[in-house]
Amino acid sequence: MQVWRSAGWPCKDGIEIDLLAAGLLALQVNADGREALRLTEAGIQLLAESRQQNTRALSGHDRLAQKFAEHLLGSGRIVWRELSLRAQIETPAPAAALNTGDSPAPLLAAEPLPLWADEEALQKAAKNTWRMARPDLFSVRNTSVEAYLQPMVHEIKFSRADLLSDLRHEAKRQAYQWLCCECYYVFPAGVAKPNEIPSEFGVWVLHGSLKEGRFELLRPARHMGCTLPFPVWLALAKATPLRADELEAPQATLGEAGDQAAAGSSP
Repeated sequence: MQVWRSAGWPCKDGIEIDLLAAGLLALQVNADGREALRLTEAGIQLLAESRQQNTRALSGHDRLAQKFAEHLLGSGRIVWRELSLRAQIETPAPAAALNTGDSPAPLLAAEPLPLWADEEALQKAAKNTWRMARPDLFSVRNTSVEAYLQPMVHEIKFSRADLLSDLRHEAKRQAYQWLCCECYYVFPAGVAKPNEIPSEFGVWVLHGSLKEGRFELLRPARHMGCTLPFPVWLALAKATPLRADELEAPQATLGEAGDQAAAGSSP
């Protein structure tokens, strides 16, 4: 695949030697003496079979996520898939223990409460509640100005059951909203109506098949100001954003592309 994407420029490494020996690549030399690698018929057939196997292995949810990631990349955004991000949520403070000697139930990841917690301690614990969020797609604008980043979360729901299950988890939705300026649900047309989704969330739907369908924005999300905290920046720095050529390899003729690039460059 790297040879296919690189327009045939040879790296002259051990892998290329093996591929040449196996007959999956062919070495070509142009009139100027520059070398280029070209996929043979056997190499193209192997790539096609591998791509079909990978496509069959993907679930409908994954294929929808991949298709919408392509849409976001096409609009100029930087996209990450399935990040694990720590988000702060608001949870109701537990009822103070009565004269039973029982301590209040602990929150998700809150600071431990004293045995006889007063109202101020309970409120402090509620504000310090955190949970891990794993948005299907997290993206920012491709800009060097922090104020213009406009972080977004897109949750992919391929079935109605999956969507309804997600909508029942308020803490999960709060975590998404804490991480971004706008949060959207993406699902095939007919899975749900916009009025079934909380009004602060936007709605994208896919019309048609996963292969040839098109996306339509049915309702924009409510925009909220958001400054990404340092832990989120650190998680983005450790992760690798998606690339368009990883989602769909460009369909170009390697020999021709390599010759054109060589003609425009100096020796």
